Amino acid sequence: MIGIFHVFMWYFLLILYMGQIRGVFGTYEPITYKAGCPLWGVIFIIAGVSIIRVVKHPTPGVITFALIMNISCIMTSVIASVLTIIELSSFNSVSYRNYGQAKLGREVSRILLLSYSFEISVALTYAIFGCIGLSRNEDSLTAVPEEFESTF
Repeated sequence: MIGIFHVFMWYFLLILYMGQIRGVFGTYEPITYKAGCPLWGVIFIIAGVSIIRVVKHPTPGVITFALIMNISCIMTSVIASVLTIIELSSFNSVSYRNYGQAKLGREVSRILLLSYSFEISVALTYAIFGCIGLSRNEDSLTAVPEEFESTF
């Protein structure tokens, strides 16, 4: 759900910033918009799908893939949070006509910053439980041959 929200916010920002009027001071194009940070929500979507797949078919390979995707979500969220903080801390003056669009875009960036922290906590939780599930799965795989050998 967070990934879909981020993709929709990227589309909103695209429409918002494409409608700017070229003024004397230029247009407002923040670093997160240029880097496509909200579009990185696709990674969050893939991680969510992999978690759903783990619940339905918990094999070691699927658990490992979900763990890798959750770790990549954490790294992506941290990078996007740093870029958003840099964007919000530096604000150059824009032309009067584009001020409203720049202000609205900054508010969207604040909302996305909150959702990045939420995504970090969710991905970290699932990564921890993925490690636990992977270690339990490895223990059960090694326990069966040891039990089988002890019967002879």
